Amino acid sequence: MTPSPRLVAALAVLPLALAACGGGGSSSAPAAPPSIADASADERPVKGGGTLNVALSADPDALDPSISTTLVGREVFVNMCEKLYDIDAQSTLIPQLASALPEISGDGKEVTVKLREGVKFNDGTAFDAEAVKKSLDRHRTWEKSARQADLAAVSKVTVVDPTTVKLTLTRAFTPLTAQLADRAGMIMSPKALDAGNDTFGANPVCVGPFTFTSRTSGSEIVLDKAPDYYDAAKVKLDKLVYKIIVDPNVRAANLKSGDVQVGDNLATTTVKGVQSDPNLTVVSGGGLGYYGITINTGNANGSTEKPGTVDTALAKSPQLREAFELALDRDVINKTVYNGLHEADCFPVPLDSPYRAKDLRCPKRDLARAKQLVQESGVPTPVPVTLTSPNDATNVRLAQVIQQMTKEAGFNVSVQTAEFVSTLEQGKSGKFDVVLNGWSGRVDPDGNLTNLITTRGSNNYSGMSDPGIDEPIAQAAAESDPAKRAELYAATMKKAAELRGVLYLYHNKYYLGMSKKVAGVQYFKDGLPRFVTAGFAA
Repeated sequence: MTPSPRLVAALAVLPLALAACGGGGSSSAPAAPPSIADASADERPVKGGGTLNVALSADPDALDPSISTTLVGREVFVNMCEKLYDIDAQSTLIPQLASALPEISGDGKEVTVKLREGVKFNDGTAFDAEAVKKSLDRHRTWEKSARQADLAAVSKVTVVDPTTVKLTLTRAFTPLTAQLADRAGMIMSPKALDAGNDTFGANPVCVGPFTFTSRTSGSEIVLDKAPDYYDAAKVKLDKLVYKIIVDPNVRAANLKSGDVQVGDNLATTTVKGVQSDPNLTVVSGGGLGYYGITINTGNANGSTEKPGTVDTALAKSPQLREAFELALDRDVINKTVYNGLHEADCFPVPLDSPYRAKDLRCPKRDLARAKQLVQESGVPTPVPVTLTSPNDATNVRLAQVIQQMTKEAGFNVSVQTAEFVSTLEQGKSGKFDVVLNGWSGRVDPDGNLTNLITTRGSNNYSGMSDPGIDEPIAQAAAESDPAKRAELYAATMKKAAELRGVLYLYHNKYYLGMSKKVAGVQYFKDGLPRFVTAGFAA
């Protein structure tokens, strides 16, 4: 359905959030840059040595795998804290510190992990099954750990021999390997943990191609090549320096000036300008996660507490939530706010996921139906809605577009802005009406669903609670057949779409700007730039 002329006119006068660098006056969206699978296929030889300066879009939280919760933290970890498993360019789970994929018992309740031999932590400590047990037990039992939910199915970790651990589960849990391919599978030096468990993040020690050297809060993180890395021959760089550059325009400008050679998470408004620079290139990753509008439907006392009554118009009326969604045009949002560089969608599992059922369809904008539902709700118009948005320019622009679209259907959206972390705190505590937020995504769909839409999930900011969501997700986690899992996830997502606690808008692609002198960077669908084989072209 095409947007009304009035809406197009209204969007046209909204202030641009971020001016695109360079480019002509064409109004068409720039073509999405090629994926890293194509961009890194030049196979140029990489010379040894040198320092790679990488601009990060935010300052990571603690560099402790047990308590970290940020995407930028994961970007640093991927180059200094290896996991039992990882993903490859096809998003296939592969062994990393494990020597093979896990052996799983017939009932799914015993998982045996064989480990690489001859591996050392970056402090020279031997990597073995005892070290793996120590880290996994910390992840799953430490009161401060944010990984407890990831490993909730694990009841015991047993050392079988120096190169084998066995995980005993309370229930079959197919997503476990995927969990062990993220922070829950990062193994920390037992020597460093013994030296300071609570302060590990101040001087983290893991197995990795680079080792932590220093951190200046809000400014930079320095990693040096790790001398004890088991595959040190493939590591070319001497040093990685992560520079914290929050402003996307400044990040792009630093790329152009050569002050940094890699810039993460380019704003979609700066992609075209970086592409147009003859010395730079742009590659895309990500797509596993999503961004959307969370509506508080039952989060009265906190996301992990029993759902209760929320006294807002949208919370009390399913009709109004449907009307709010039907007033939105996801394609127009993608083009207007993001230059068409994300992937519009209304479900949390990516379009190309093997777990995405083919019959899942998104509603088109239907303003007439939206107006009818508002009228039938009996709520006086304009219906008041308070939308909380992170205070960066792109999110503010998104909020303005939502405000303008829903106004046509009879809503009066007032926008309140706050620091990003504050919006997360409001979401967790339930002190909001509607909030903009997203999720960086996981390769297994369980990671995009369980903790985010099931009853009392810590990231279930909406407070949704329904057996039609909880039960299929639990069944899918215990199921090993991909087709059956896809069917169960489809049932879950259809039910969640009916409740509309989250109105998903798009799958966010990440854009990495790089100097053309840089080669060997790996950039996959998890959006984490890997520099293990990176360096400067010879």
